[in-house]
Amino acid sequence: MSLTMYRNGSVYSAADPLATAMLVDGDTVAWVGSEHAATSLLDARMRLVDLAGTLITPGFVDSHVHVTETGTALESIDLSNTRSVTQALALVAAAAAANPHGILQGHGWDESSWAEQRPLTAVELDRATGSREVYLARVDVHSGTVSGSLAKRCGLPGLDGWRGDGLVTGAAHACARDASRQLSTADRTRIQQRALRHAAANGYVALAEMSAPHVGSAQDLASLAALSSFTAPEAFAEVLPYWGQVVSSADEARQVLASLGTPVLGLAGDLNIDGSLGSRSAFLRAPYADAPDGRGQAYLTAAQIGDHLAATSELGISGGFHIIGDGAMDLALEGLALAAEQVGIEKVRAAGHRFEHAEMVDDAAMAALARHAVTVSIQPVFDAFWGGGEGMYAQRLGAERAALLNPVARFYEAGVPICFGSDSPVTPLNPWASVRAALSHHQPGQRISARAAFIGHTRAGWRAAGAQNPMLGQLAPGAPASFAIWEVDELMVQVADERVQSWSTDPRARTPLLPALDTANDPRCLATVHRGRELYTAADFS
Repeated sequence: MSLTMYRNGSVYSAADPLATAMLVDGDTVAWVGSEHAATSLLDARMRLVDLAGTLITPGFVDSHVHVTETGTALESIDLSNTRSVTQALALVAAAAAANPHGILQGHGWDESSWAEQRPLTAVELDRATGSREVYLARVDVHSGTVSGSLAKRCGLPGLDGWRGDGLVTGAAHACARDASRQLSTADRTRIQQRALRHAAANGYVALAEMSAPHVGSAQDLASLAALSSFTAPEAFAEVLPYWGQVVSSADEARQVLASLGTPVLGLAGDLNIDGSLGSRSAFLRAPYADAPDGRGQAYLTAAQIGDHLAATSELGISGGFHIIGDGAMDLALEGLALAAEQVGIEKVRAAGHRFEHAEMVDDAAMAALARHAVTVSIQPVFDAFWGGGEGMYAQRLGAERAALLNPVARFYEAGVPICFGSDSPVTPLNPWASVRAALSHHQPGQRISARAAFIGHTRAGWRAAGAQNPMLGQLAPGAPASFAIWEVDELMVQVADERVQSWSTDPRARTPLLPALDTANDPRCLATVHRGRELYTAADFS
């Protein structure tokens, strides 16, 4: 049946903030309204879904994801919850015993949270695994640790970024990562499917894939495009593809786009101007507090950045970069100004450029981003994981500089368009964790309401990707049927300003309600639908 009536729940809809029912006709929302009206509309043509008090919201958009890397991480040793070298080694040893063949892969270690405050060593990995080949990606995926056997086979000691003890950065890290990612076509498809199913099970209907030559291959991108095609036999979350390859002219941009064989939304994403704070490769104006002899590294010049943005502006497509440090932001803004000189600020503004992460942004940078209409893709969970007086940011930068990172509220105040993502596998595919992180930022002045954060993770994600249908990310008559159903403990209005009443269930407020995010349980996804196709249904929900 093409008509489905969902009733006896709550529907997050600005069209009717008190709605308890929704009618879907094929791939389109046909109606939202009250329980009484639903009874009048219901007839034998319709399939009936009893929501039993659950909540329907627009489906989430993750604006910065690495799908293949996410699938690989899901199949790797999860080191994200370890708190010491000893715990991490125990997990690696257990995995070696359980999986006697192939390269052992792990993900998510963060020495800043370990008692020893240091990474694992190659000697320790060799001892724990019987000299197996091991590659363990740091949580930011900008460095890793390897066993002695893998280092020897790949010739890592002769490459830039070999630290002598198993820690690898730069070229040595890229070589080790590539050695662990030798996937057959069948393995690649299986891993990508696992990641896409995982996303759907967490309420995502679309993922902005940040592909790049140093992250994956054109074949990876083509495989993802095939999986997310609307004609594919299994329905997956929609992939919004970007390709992070620098170009120096419009002609070169056309050649790169043609060579991919897969349409992309822009030459943007993880086109790195710098690295990460955790790996001390983010490019800073001033030295690291815990490594005073280093300011990180810039991988592109202002001239290269300017040429790239000018070329993509000329073609009317998104250009953009991975930017973490304030030194990297300085280069990006210099490049933005150079592009405007080359092709005119109107073309720059119209292209829809996007900067990823942008963790260190001062007032002058905010003004420049707004002036050039650059969208910033942020990851609120970065602050939840690494912010605060004792977090990794404070360790790397000192408390004063760390307090200025991830200025969520200031983006809104400056008029900079923002959208939310996870950078999965860096942080988990958990959209409510992003909303909660924005609502409870370590710096009170950077907190925003749950509603603003929710929009940043839904409608804003579609806008950032240049979606043609303005109704995407909403539930109203005529909107695409793209939504998720949630089991929740409680519904409320949550705001960031403690001077304002932070909850209300008064129907006179006519404010759509979202799940309370300070209860014992996170919202649980029961079903995900995109453009009328079911992506996921929990076993206990029919």
